[in-house]
Amino acid sequence: MKKEQKYDFRTRMHEHHLKFCRRSDLSPGAEEVEITSQWQILFTGSHFLEERAAFDLKRFLSSAMGVSPEGQGGRKIILSSGDAADARPGCSFRVTSDTIEIRGVNPRGTLYGVIHLEDIMGFREAPFLPSGSFEYTPLTRMRSTHSGSGLDDFSDPQLDAILHAGFTAIDLFVSGIDETTQGHTDIAGLIDRAEQYGLDVVLYNYQSCYVHPDDEGAEKAFDRVFGELFRRYPKAAAIHLCGESLEFPSKDATTIKKSEVEIGSEGLQSTLQPTGYYPNSDYPAYLAKVSEAIHKAAPGAEVIFNTYNWGWAPLAPRKKFLEEMPKSVSLQVTYDIFKKNDSHGLKRPLMDYSIFAVEPGEYFDSEVKAAAAAGIKNIRVTSNLAGTTWDFGCVPYAPVPFRWAKRMEILREYLLKYDVNSFYDSHHFGWFPNVCNDLAKAYFSDTPPADAAEFLRRAAVRDYGENAADTVVEVWKIWSDAMDHYVGSNEDQYGPWRVGPAYPFVFHAAITRTMDDKIVKFPFTEKAYKSECMVKPMYTPFENDAQSPGPLRFKVESAELEKMEKMWQKGVSLLETALPRADAAKEEPLRFLLGIGRFCLNSIRTTLGIKRWRMANLRLQCCCERERMERYLDELTEILENERQNVLETLPLVEEDSRLGWEPRMDYVCDAPHLNWKLRQLAIAEAEINAYRAMVRL
Repeated sequence: MKKEQKYDFRTRMHEHHLKFCRRSDLSPGAEEVEITSQWQILFTGSHFLEERAAFDLKRFLSSAMGVSPEGQGGRKIILSSGDAADARPGCSFRVTSDTIEIRGVNPRGTLYGVIHLEDIMGFREAPFLPSGSFEYTPLTRMRSTHSGSGLDDFSDPQLDAILHAGFTAIDLFVSGIDETTQGHTDIAGLIDRAEQYGLDVVLYNYQSCYVHPDDEGAEKAFDRVFGELFRRYPKAAAIHLCGESLEFPSKDATTIKKSEVEIGSEGLQSTLQPTGYYPNSDYPAYLAKVSEAIHKAAPGAEVIFNTYNWGWAPLAPRKKFLEEMPKSVSLQVTYDIFKKNDSHGLKRPLMDYSIFAVEPGEYFDSEVKAAAAAGIKNIRVTSNLAGTTWDFGCVPYAPVPFRWAKRMEILREYLLKYDVNSFYDSHHFGWFPNVCNDLAKAYFSDTPPADAAEFLRRAAVRDYGENAADTVVEVWKIWSDAMDHYVGSNEDQYGPWRVGPAYPFVFHAAITRTMDDKIVKFPFTEKAYKSECMVKPMYTPFENDAQSPGPLRFKVESAELEKMEKMWQKGVSLLETALPRADAAKEEPLRFLLGIGRFCLNSIRTTLGIKRWRMANLRLQCCCERERMERYLDELTEILENERQNVLETLPLVEEDSRLGWEPRMDYVCDAPHLNWKLRQLAIAEAEINAYRAMVRL
């Protein structure tokens, strides 16, 4: 493949129609209708979404199917809409030999219906539709995502791509009036533009209102922050609140300001819980004031509160909070975080977003059930179904679709039983076109896949060709199963798992004449947004009182990662055999998939290497025998050389795929400049090892 320049991936993700390719060798079946250039597209209403739907269908047929529906004959595609105020807009279809009728329950339903027909033709790889009458009804009330092209970056092509991927809303970080992570932004203009694509806007709150609800003048303070926000943006669909960005001076004796927890007035850490990270007794009253201020300005806006920050807490205080939470506020719960994992005699719960968790964590399950019992009607899930988590922090998606399919299957049951109907499908790591988009559209419709493997094979045929499809599905299964052997810890997800092979290997011994602390600063780009807290360059376990300590975990985790590495390598090797068989038109997508797989493999090797590196460093530091110290230095040198080779093998991968090594908030963290920085860092570590060896021999 040719080398890409930085951000070239944006062009690929925005040319979503071009992923479909018509096969010239196909003919319509007896029960199918073929759309040709003799057909004409008409819409009966005057709504702008009907016009967009007509334009989109015409563009799809022309660019993907090689058909220009300009005919003036009697064959017609007729778009029409009802006026139902339905948050889950469906669409009905009637297909005959001379007429295709597409009628949405409202204009948004019509637009979604057109995209559904495009998906049908995309899977069919031809402009053929099944004859007869059928319906398409999404079960979800909302599916939202952050941008996949840059933090809070919502160009028209990005909005268009988001719509076609199956999302119905976008999430925008808001820190003030017309202020986002990117500085001054025309938020009202963005809301209007998103509406043109049938998308709602959720304002993800970064604003502070540091006042207690009982304080004199509290109502004015809440109105000044939250009331004013919705007076300026009355068309915003919702606001997303969470504790870590919404501290207030709680009077609950169990909590204290977060800054004082970390460094108190005497420079000592407090044992109390930080406000915003625990369901303190006056938080429901605080949320009530926020809700009141917003609903005075925008009665129809949804106020969402995410309990993510205290999902670790016992059920009793969480349940009490839910019982007292204002009914005007929707609840958001995270699917996977804090999920227990007891294995090898150790406690290794999930610390952050991870597709290791196919089944939900205890926090999610208990919170949903408690919320339903408390009469909370609107429940939203942090699902990450766009295909990305922190397992591989700078890849476009985790290519483990069998795991994603199982998560969707389970979430569908929660939707039907507890009405968990709103999905937060990505955090700031955004999204990228991948098979998860197809899976989610299917699983959260009225006709879910009967068999995930069969559905994935159809997608593999469409995207990678008939000759490679079976191999791709087999590789997806191997990689999906490989994730059984990885459990994300904080040190991994804030370290090598987040930035891949660019993660530094720091020699622990401080050889110094200045007595300064040994600090390595990870080189973020100027475009990175407050990313310093997201990568911890000095690898060390971040202990948690619900988790077995690092010295006990590392041996087990290393053994498990060795199994994962072997399985992932097996998948990579198998996928390599499919390349010579690939159709010419499908070879490039297959190469991109292989590149993602290789990058993930190298990230596994970096994570395994850094665990060995830390333990060898610790053994060296605790040793007092020259001969053994020399052996530990030999071990460190071997680990370093292996990692150097790993970095060199990663360089061509990131040069061929500009999305590898990039994440919307951190920007590039594992591109060629960062990998070359890593090589220089390893050279410094090697020089320090040699110097230390000379000291041992003194």
